[in-house]
Amino acid sequence: MTGPALTGSAPPSPAAGPAAVGGRPRERQVSSYRELSRRVRAAGLLERRRADYWRRIVLTALAWTAVVAAAALLRDSWLVLLAAGALALVTTQMAFLGHDGAHRQVFASARANEVAGRVFASLMTGLSYGWWTGKHTRHHQAPNQVGVDGDLDSKALAFTPEAARARRGPRAWITRHQGWLFFPLLLLQGLNLHVDSTRRLLGRRALPRRRVEVALVAAHWAAAASLLLLLLPPGRAAAFAGVHLAVLGVAMGLAFAPNHVGMPVVPRGAKVDFLQRQVLMSRDVRGGPLVDLAMGGLNYQVEHHLFPSMPRANLRQAQVLVRAYCAEQGVLYTETSVLGAYRAVVGHLHRVGVHAPGTFSCPLARELR
Repeated sequence: MTGPALTGSAPPSPAAGPAAVGGRPRERQVSSYRELSRRVRAAGLLERRRADYWRRIVLTALAWTAVVAAAALLRDSWLVLLAAGALALVTTQMAFLGHDGAHRQVFASARANEVAGRVFASLMTGLSYGWWTGKHTRHHQAPNQVGVDGDLDSKALAFTPEAARARRGPRAWITRHQGWLFFPLLLLQGLNLHVDSTRRLLGRRALPRRRVEVALVAAHWAAAASLLLLLLPPGRAAAFAGVHLAVLGVAMGLAFAPNHVGMPVVPRGAKVDFLQRQVLMSRDVRGGPLVDLAMGGLNYQVEHHLFPSMPRANLRQAQVLVRAYCAEQGVLYTETSVLGAYRAVVGHLHRVGVHAPGTFSCPLARELR
């Protein structure tokens, strides 16, 4: 029996189309997912790209080996902390491969994808695969929707005015200044991910294949601790771990934050057509191969949300079809530069933090209430 796959909340089949907003005048204007899906399938963009993924896996493994070797060579110097940062960047790539496996992008077999996801997420990154897939599945079902998307429920940042007004004490101070604090707080995100993962892994709530996950995550930390203590004195080992977690948090945060932060927030209980739900709440980020690598393909967020199982290598081609189709249907498609994306993220957090009006809700969703 395989674990959960992150396939999003698309209709059971292209022929079925998305759930329309029934009985409303707006229904006649809502775009159809069915035709877009037909075009994407006809272009062969949902076919697996196994050779591409094997290339990524081999190159990532070689990079990991090279960084560990560099750490061994630099063990007598504080320059070894440069290897800690480099290892965090490679670990981020491991996490992206785990993400792709969870979405069944890598192999044709669901079982093979799950194994890949668990190896890269739990063994190589040290994060609970089941914890992450659970919350990420809910996110894909209703991105930026209050009460459904757990990514809106951050302990550190407030993404809606309602969340900001509920803050008290030190958290209220952080919220008022969160626009300025966003980048510094990312330094703690790596630690936060591991804490949340461990809590879920050791908690009482049901978790698929818990024993397997505990074994994989424990093996990750045992190997990491052993390597550090074998190579480095305790103080330098602690510094190495701290730098690694800090850079990991920044790398992961910079890849995920531009996807939805600052995009419309859907009110609790609102119903939105599948196509618009995924397109209006997501943001693509322009860039070349370096941006594609640094963001793990998540810079094609609109396409990823519409077709979660699409291999990463096909997202750029799909963007051409999706952008054109959205223009045909009059659906707002958002794409910006890297700097523009982070400017939007910080601006949104600042406006929410000071309780100023901004783009906090979806106009379409207000019409559909």
